[in-house]
Order: sequence, then structure tokens, then C-alpha cells
Amino acid sequence: MGTIKVENIRTYSYHGCLEEEAKIGSDYRVDIAVKADLEKSSSTDRLSDTVDYVHLNLIAKQEMAIRSELLEHVAKRIIDRVLVEIPMVQKVKVAVSKINPPIGGDVEQVTVVLSEKRK
Repeated sequence: MGTIKVENIRTYSYHGCLEEEAKIGSDYRVDIAVKADLEKSSSTDRLSDTVDYVHLNLIAKQEMAIRSELLEHVAKRIIDRVLVEIPMVQKVKVAVSKINPPIGGDVEQVTVVLSEKRK
């Protein structure tokens, strides 16, 4: 078993409960970590034998483009797609961060982290 991480995927998206967030948007960061059997790919050196991190990046960007009120909802959609579209993934962990959230304080970011194992 091994881990593949795609970190600091940056998007400009329109998530949030406030009407202004839907209009103005904000900067976001997504981090994805997946666990899979990487023994074969470490021997064969073939992309078809591993988890393609380009695919993980694409899923994150596509789901971040769909507006949600809650970061939890976006993270869960990303997890669901990874598990459906990439069968060799056994576990996925997703962190979605809103940079400089409008919460009336000096806060760098807020982050929601969800993980799920294949059933």
C-alpha cells in the first residue's frame, strides 16, 4: 500500500452561505491524498498501473467549479468521484480550504477535512 498526494490545488470558486460569496467568489485550496496498492506500478513504470494524479487534479477542479454552500459538500463530492472513477483507490482524504474567509477576523483559512475508505 502506498500514498499519492496532490497538494495545494488552487481554484477561484464561489462557495459559501452568503449571497456575496456567490457573486464575488474567493480563493480556495484543495489537498487530496489517496491510498492504493502501488507495488505493481513501482515495478512496471506504467501509468496504467497507478493512480493518475492528473485525474485527481481534474476531479478537484471540476467539483470546485460547482457552487455549494458548505465546504463539506464539495469535499464529499470529490471523495465520491475519486472512489467511483478510480477503482484502485482504497482510501481517500480530501481537505478543502477557503483562503481569507469573510468571518470578521484575521483568519488565514478555514479547512474541512473528510476521508473515506472503499466499502
